[in-house]
Amino acid sequence: MFDQAKMLWKANQVRKDLKRTEIEAKSNDGTISVVVNGEMHIVSVELNEEALKPENKRNLEKAIQNTVSEALSRAQAVAAEKTKQVMKDLNINIPGM
Repeated sequence: MFDQAKMLWKANQVRKDLKRTEIEAKSNDGTISVVVNGEMHIVSVELNEEALKPENKRNLEKAIQNTVSEALSRAQAVAAEKTKQVMKDLNINIPGM
């Protein structure tokens, strides 16, 4: 029972830590910045004025998609690493981790 309580406490700590962790990704040209937290929720999106011109619509859409995907990918990596460390601390072995 103690081990289960310890595991729940650690999982809750990781969840709180991930919620506070912010990961930023920027588009290749620097016109877009996306910040997500470790829970993979979007915290902010910033667009450069140049990106907002009507003739840039298609490029802007693609750049937003790519930048959000990059931010989420980084957030997943951070979450996986933190989860992996907790599992290791609790002596839980999961194949592939």
